[in-house]
Amino acid sequence: MDFDKLAAFDFHTHAEEPCCGPRDDGYDEFQAAMAKYFRNPAGAQGMLPTVEQTAAYYRERNIGCVIFPVDAERETGFRRYSNEEVARIAAGNGDIMVPFASIDPAKGKAGAREARRLVREFGVRGFKFHPTMQGFYPNDRSAYVLYEAIEEEGAIALFHTGQTGVGAGMHGGMGMRLKYSNPLHLDDVAVDFPNLRIILAHPSFPWQEEALSVATHKPNVYIDMSGWSPRYFPPILIQYANTILKKKMLFGSDWPAITPDRWLADFGRIDIRDEVRPLILKENARTLLNL
Repeated sequence: MDFDKLAAFDFHTHAEEPCCGPRDDGYDEFQAAMAKYFRNPAGAQGMLPTVEQTAAYYRERNIGCVIFPVDAERETGFRRYSNEEVARIAAGNGDIMVPFASIDPAKGKAGAREARRLVREFGVRGFKFHPTMQGFYPNDRSAYVLYEAIEEEGAIALFHTGQTGVGAGMHGGMGMRLKYSNPLHLDDVAVDFPNLRIILAHPSFPWQEEALSVATHKPNVYIDMSGWSPRYFPPILIQYANTILKKKMLFGSDWPAITPDRWLADFGRIDIRDEVRPLILKENARTLLNL
């Protein structure tokens, strides 16, 4: 990857399909609800992009990206996309893609072994956690054996925070509990794993100030600005992005729910200082990934 030549770097894209076979029972209904929430017809029509199609889309735009699946098999019943498959495809598109993986912390020591193997044998650079989809508090000590492996391997831990489109409008919210994704739970993780690079994904509604507090206080905590169109960013997020957190904010879209085209167009219209824009769009990612 020639980082100097990239126009931007997207720190938050999804490998959406659950596996390489047909969709699981209930997955169409889930994706249709997601499509309605994000006003994205692709999910409702079963037209979500493959990892290869995602690579082609980003290459056409000269934007690098992190891509990952989400392992929420235990809580949702949907098979995860194979971490190894995502990593192999990303490796074949290494000019544009950086592979992350996902492991449910409930897998304990087996999950920790998998994490080490994925880093060492497949070049995985980080791990995505979704506390609401995976049904756990990030500071639950049962997850620490996995964090320890990730920290020791020098990888990154990226956590969904705030409200989620997953299950939005569905009966009982599809069983998703928002309480797990309060970013304040990650303050404990940042204390207990001071060498673990942690990313709080998304504007953390309704806990935006908690997220900004943790990122300001803990040097190993960053924020990716994915999952929302920038036109809806709260003023306090823009204020912190322009000032004390300008080197800790990352461009992320939440592809395919939100496209980088939409995100970047709206980002161009908000009040971000000229000297801060390149930091958010690319340079902070370069530093965090050591590229």
